[in-house]
Amino acid sequence: MNIDVDLVKSAKQGDENSFAMLYDEVSLPMYKYALYSLGNSYDAQDVVSEAFLDALKGLRNLRDESAFKPWIMKILSVKIKRKIREYTVGRNTVEISEVDNLYSDGSDLDRDVSERSAAMEALGKLTPQERQIVVLSTMYGYTTKEIAGLLGCPHGTVSSKLHRSLGKLRTMLAE
Repeated sequence: MNIDVDLVKSAKQGDENSFAMLYDEVSLPMYKYALYSLGNSYDAQDVVSEAFLDALKGLRNLRDESAFKPWIMKILSVKIKRKIREYTVGRNTVEISEVDNLYSDGSDLDRDVSERSAAMEALGKLTPQERQIVVLSTMYGYTTKEIAGLLGCPHGTVSSKLHRSLGKLRTMLAE
């Protein structure tokens, strides 16, 4: 998804309608990313809202309008990391029924319900960071280098965790 640079420029100058249009363009992908990472719709909504508030406050400082999407995803990633730190070990699960609702319109993935449920259950067994890396790579198409920048991790760490995490998922889904 490419963001209209003129829309970002207009929002930077204080046009509330332009910012609302930016929100409309990126809020659902941000919510999905947060939901997959956190496994809880309430927390996902909270971190997305917090990320947008921070983006609204800091938008004037964004130097490159074409970098809006990676910039706001970086803000969201920081919020997700903070929320994950708040979690207790027992709360680290993905609510499959909530994620299933994201695909009820037939878009994105065209798998049957049992395959989606199995995939989401397997994804829920990964660590929060592994889940973030897999979601950013497989669902949003970020490169390992871009993911490293978003998460503030070394590129090699992201590459190895992605490789290991995808292997874990393949093993879990094969069982």
